[in-house]
Amino acid sequence: MNFVSVPETFGTMVFNDHVMKERLPKTTYQALRRTMELGKHLDPDIANIVANAMKDWAIEKGVTHFTHWFQPMTGITAEKHDSFITPQGDSAVIMEFSGKELVKGEPDASSFPSGGLRATFEARGYTAWDPSSYAFIKDGTLCIPTVFYSYSGEALDKKTPLLRSMEVLNKQALRILRLFGHNDVSRVITTVGPEQEYFLVDLDLYAQREDLRLCGRTLFGAMPPKGQELDDHYFGNIKPRIAAFMKELDEELWKLGIYAKTEHNEVAPAQHELAPIFTNTNMATDHNQLTMETMKKVARRHGLACLLHEKPFAGVNGSGKHNNWSLSTNTGLNLLEPGESPQDNAQFLLFLTAVIKAVDEYQDLLRMSVASAGNDHRLGAQEAPPAIVSMFLGDELTGILDSIEQGSSYDARCSEVMKVGVHILPRFPKDTTDRNRTSPFAFTGNKFEFRMLGSDLSIAGPNIILNTIVAEALNQFADELEAADDFNAALQTLIKENIAAHRRIIFNGNNYSEQWVQEASRRGLFNLSSTVEALAPFIDQKNIDLFIKHKIFTVSEIHSRYDILMEEYCKKILIEGRIMIDMARRQILPAMLQYTHKLTQAVLDKNTLSAALVCDAELSLVRQLSELSSSFMTKLDALDTSLQAAQHLACLSEQATYYRDTVLPAMAALRADADQAEQLVAVSDWPLPTYTQLLYYL
Repeated sequence: MNFVSVPETFGTMVFNDHVMKERLPKTTYQALRRTMELGKHLDPDIANIVANAMKDWAIEKGVTHFTHWFQPMTGITAEKHDSFITPQGDSAVIMEFSGKELVKGEPDASSFPSGGLRATFEARGYTAWDPSSYAFIKDGTLCIPTVFYSYSGEALDKKTPLLRSMEVLNKQALRILRLFGHNDVSRVITTVGPEQEYFLVDLDLYAQREDLRLCGRTLFGAMPPKGQELDDHYFGNIKPRIAAFMKELDEELWKLGIYAKTEHNEVAPAQHELAPIFTNTNMATDHNQLTMETMKKVARRHGLACLLHEKPFAGVNGSGKHNNWSLSTNTGLNLLEPGESPQDNAQFLLFLTAVIKAVDEYQDLLRMSVASAGNDHRLGAQEAPPAIVSMFLGDELTGILDSIEQGSSYDARCSEVMKVGVHILPRFPKDTTDRNRTSPFAFTGNKFEFRMLGSDLSIAGPNIILNTIVAEALNQFADELEAADDFNAALQTLIKENIAAHRRIIFNGNNYSEQWVQEASRRGLFNLSSTVEALAPFIDQKNIDLFIKHKIFTVSEIHSRYDILMEEYCKKILIEGRIMIDMARRQILPAMLQYTHKLTQAVLDKNTLSAALVCDAELSLVRQLSELSSSFMTKLDALDTSLQAAQHLACLSEQATYYRDTVLPAMAALRADADQAEQLVAVSDWPLPTYTQLLYYL
C-alpha cells in the first residue's frame, strides 16, 4: 500500500502562491498579488516574467504543452493545446512562453453556443488570462484559467459574468462596512463549498446501455425489488472497490490544490458524495469543474462509470449539488457569522436582512439558475427541495427577527442542552440553526446552503445570481443609510421594515408537504415547476434592469443565454427521445417478440403431444406479452411522430413547451410498457442490464 504524505502532495500541480513567491522576483510577486486581490491591471512586462517562470516550473514537471482552459456555455470546460516549442534555425527548437501567450489566446468560437451573439464571419473568440485563479497541470498540460469572449466583446462563458458579480458584491459590501467603521477592509469575497453527489456503476454494465452512454441516465428500467426503503446505504460501510476509487480521487484532487474533505455513501444505492472545504467562489467554480472531470477519469481506472446526471435512475434519489455560500473580508471576518448574541449584532442582522430581501425579490432568478431538463426530474421528488424557493433560518434567528418586527425584546434563553439519556456521554448545546433538509435555501450557522442545484450543473450560474441579487439589496441599503442623519435610527428602521416586507420567504417547516405548496401560493411565492416556466423570468424587464444596472450582462448577452438554455432543453429531450426509439426498436421490442415466440413455440410443441401438457401460465403470459407488444409499438410510433412534429416548430418557446407537454408524456408512456415487459421477460432474454445489476452488482 503506497503511503501518501498529504502536506507534501497538496498543490504540487498548481502554480500557487507558494510557487510564485519562490520563483518570481519580489516586485513581480507583489504586483501579481495586487492584481489577484484587488483586481489591479497587470503590466505586460510583469506578464512576461510570470509566463517565463510558469513555463520553467511546468517543464520541470515534464510538461510540453499549455492551454487556455475556459468554461463556455456548454456547461463543461474547453481547451486547445499549444506546445512551448519555438523554431531556432532549420533543426533546433527552444521552449518559450511569452506574456502575450499567457494573457491572450484566439480559439475559434464558431462551434460554441452563442445564442446568436456572433455572425459566421465573426466566429473568432478570445480567451484572456484570469490571474485570480491559479494555473495548474492536468494530464501533462499546463492549464491557464481564462475568460472567453466574442469578436465583438460579449461574454461567451460562465466565468466572465461570475467575476463581474463578485466585483459588484465587493463594491456594495464595502459601502456597508465603511458605515460600520471597518476602514481596514479592502475587499469582500464570496466563498463557496459545493458538495458533490454522484453515482458509481460497473463500467462493463454501463457500456451495455445506450441511454447511460449517450445521455447519462436510464430511459428504461423497472424498479428493483429492493430500493432505498431501509436507508441502509446512507453513511454505510464503503465497499472496498469504492473506497479505492475515493482514495485515488482524493489524491488526484489534492495534487490540483482542491480541498477534498468529506466522502460518504449517500441515500440511494450506488450513490456517494464528496464535499470540499470553502474557497473563494471563482476558484471554487474552477475546482468543481475539475472535480467532476477527475471523478469520471478516476472511475474508469477502477472499472467504474461515474454518473453526474440529476436523476440517472427513476424511483430512487437523484443527485444534487449543495452550494454553501458565504461572505468574508480580506481581514478574516465572516459577515454571516451571528456571533455569541446575534440579536445584538446589527452588522450581521443587516447582511442577513439583505439576503432575505434578495431571495424574496429575485426568487424567480434563483429558480432559473438551476433549471435544466435533468433537474426537472429531481426537484420536488421527495429527495430534493421543491421548485418553490423559500428560506430556512431556524428557531433562534426567526425569533430574533420576530422580536425586531414586533418591537419587543428578544429573550436570549440559554442554549438548550441535548439530552440523549446516557450519562457517560458529554453534554453539548442544541444547535438552534440546524439545517432543514427539505429547504431549498437554508441558513446553516454562518452560511447559506442553496440546495436546488443539479449534480452536473456548473456552480457559476447560481453564484452569479446570488452575488448580484445580494449586491442589489446592499446597494439599496447603502443608499438609504449613507443619506441618513441618524445612522443607528435609520439602521433599526431599515431592518425592521425589510423583515416585515419579506418575511413571506421564510419557512421553517416541511417543504415536501402539499400544505406548503398551498401555503406558498397563498403567500404569493413562485412555483415554477418546469424549465420552460423557470427560464422565462430571465428576460423579464425587472431582471434585465438588474443585470444592466450592475453590468453583469448586456441585453444581448441576456437574450443569448436565454436562447442557449431553451435550446439546450429542447436538444436534450430530442436526444433522449431518439435514444428511446433506437433502444426500443433494436433491443426491447425484438426481445419482447422473441420471448413471446419462444413461449408460443413451447405451447405449440406441447400441444402436439397432448393438450393436457399446455400450462395456463404459458398461455396467459403469451397473451400479456402479445398485447403489451402491440401497445408498445403504438406508443413507439406516437413518440416518433411527436419528435418529428417538435422539430418543425419555429418558435423556441413553443418548441420547448411542446417537448414538455407532448414529447415527455410520450416518452413516459413508452417507458411504462417497457418496464412492465422487463418484469415479464426472462432475465436471460432481456437485452439491458437491470437496475438490480446496476445498483447492487459492485
